[in-house]
Amino acid sequence: MKKQKGFSLIELLIVVAIILIIAAIAIPNLLRAKIAANEASAVGSMRTIVTAEVAYNSAGWTVSGSTTQIGFSANLSDLGGGTCNPPTATATCYIDQVLASANSASSPKSGYFFSYSPVAASGGGSNIGFTLNGNPAAPGQTGNRYFFADASGVIRFNPSASATVSDNPLQ
Repeated sequence: MKKQKGFSLIELLIVVAIILIIAAIAIPNLLRAKIAANEASAVGSMRTIVTAEVAYNSAGWTVSGSTTQIGFSANLSDLGGGTCNPPTATATCYIDQVLASANSASSPKSGYFFSYSPVAASGGGSNIGFTLNGNPAAPGQTGNRYFFADASGVIRFNPSASATVSDNPLQ
């Protein structure tokens, strides 16, 4: 009788066990790396939005036929826009459309939502500041930290709740 060539059941089980052990070690590290990448992207997006707001605030926009400075934008979407030739106060193309629309529940950017609020002057008129929050779409899965920025340009973070102006700045 000829001896058959191949692997025994024990050998196959050992190989499968080794693969499962390697996967059990690698998968949590990959998830942590993805969270770190999402957080780094969120900080970069916050910096981009702050820079765009500073440019928007210093630009002169034509309103009712005359060029004037109108302060900070009224909406995050004002910094994006589809047609920006020429740019207007509601379609500047300072940031891409993905980031400009990352404030709705259906379109996070790299696992984060961005919530923008203008700060109006006490007597009305142009906006004198803004607040910006970057919150993970699924805390613990897409990001662990919450971010905050305002017109000062300082980005702050909180590890457990929506960040505010009193939280620690990023180092």
